[in-house]
Amino acid sequence: MSLVAHSLDVIKRLQAPSGAYPASPTFSAYRGYSWLRDGAFIAEGVSRHGDVTGADAFHAWCARVVGDRAGQVDTLVSRAGRGEEIPSAEMLPTRFTLDGVDGDDDWWDFQLDGYGTWLWALREHATRHGRLAPGVEKGVRTAARYLTAFWHVPCYDWWEEHVEQRHVATLGSVHAGLRAAVALGVLSATESAAATSAVEGIADLVAREGVTEGGFLRKWLGSDAVDASLLACVEPFGLYPAGHPVGAATVAEVERQLARDGGVYRYLADTFYGGGRWVLLAGFLGWNHARAGRRDDALRYLAWMAAQATPSGDLPEQVPDLLLAPERRQEWLDRWGPVATPLLWSHGMYLVLADELGVTA
Repeated sequence: MSLVAHSLDVIKRLQAPSGAYPASPTFSAYRGYSWLRDGAFIAEGVSRHGDVTGADAFHAWCARVVGDRAGQVDTLVSRAGRGEEIPSAEMLPTRFTLDGVDGDDDWWDFQLDGYGTWLWALREHATRHGRLAPGVEKGVRTAARYLTAFWHVPCYDWWEEHVEQRHVATLGSVHAGLRAAVALGVLSATESAAATSAVEGIADLVAREGVTEGGFLRKWLGSDAVDASLLACVEPFGLYPAGHPVGAATVAEVERQLARDGGVYRYLADTFYGGGRWVLLAGFLGWNHARAGRRDDALRYLAWMAAQATPSGDLPEQVPDLLLAPERRQEWLDRWGPVATPLLWSHGMYLVLADELGVTA
C-alpha cells in the first residue's frame, strides 16, 4: 500500500464517531484528545484526496464544540470589555475529548492558533468542494468573536510553551482564520467589520514588531529566534506570501537554521524527547518550496517524510537521530513513553504535500 493510501486509511480508521480526529491513538499524553490545529491540517489533507465525508464530519464536530461555548465566549468578551484581566485557565481550551468536552487533566490549554487554523481549513474545504458543511455557522461566528476579542492577548504557542509571549505563528493563524470567517459570509455586518479590523491590526503589529532586522519573522514579539511554525505564516496562511521579501526570508532562515538532511527541528533550544526533527515540519517546508516553484526541494522533503515511516507505514511525531539535546531524551521516555506513532498530523501533512506535488504514492 502506498503511503498516501495508508495515510488516508489510518486517518479514516481512527476518526471518532463524533467526527474528531485523535492526535495519536496510543501516545499517553495525547490519547483520547483532538486538537483544533492538528485536526484542521489532517482535514485539509483528506479533503485534498477526496474524503469529503471525513472532512465534513470533522468540521461539523469543531462547529459543535465551539458553538456550544458561545455563551462562554460572550461572557469572556463582556468581561474583557469591562477591562477585566481574564486568567488563561478561564479561556477556551486548545484540545477537547473526542466527545467534545473539556479535558479533566492539566494541560497548557490557552492557545488561539487552533481556532484560526480551523476557520482557515473550513474555508479551504468549502471552496474546494463548492459548499459549506451544514450547520457550521454558529461555530464560525463564535470562533470569530473569540479571536476578534482576544487576538492581541499573550497565549501558549503551537508547542504549548511560553504563555507570556505573543507568538507570530499564532498571530498568522488568527489572521488567516478571521479572513476566512469573513469570506465564508456567515458573520453579521458588525462581526465582519470587527474581524476585518482585527485582521488589519494583526498585519500592522507584525509589520512593526514581528520582523527582525534580518527581514524574517520572529518566534515571538521581542525575540530574534526563529521557529519552524513560522513557515505557516507564509504558506498556507499568507500573512506574507512566498513572493514577498519577508515571506521568502522567513522560509530561507528557517531552512538555514532548522533543516538538516531533509528533516526540520521546531527551534534550536528544543529539548522535547531530545529535540528531534519533526515529520510534519518537513511537510510545511516542502509545502512552501512547492508553492514557490522549487519542486525538487519539495520532493526532497516529501521523500524524507516517507523514509521515516515504520515498517507498517505509520509516521511518528519526531525521529530520534541527530538530536539537539540527546541528554534530555530519556526523561520524556520515562514520563510519557515512546514518541507518538502514528501521529495523525504527520500523515495529514504528508497528504497535503503529496497533493501539492501530484504524488500518489
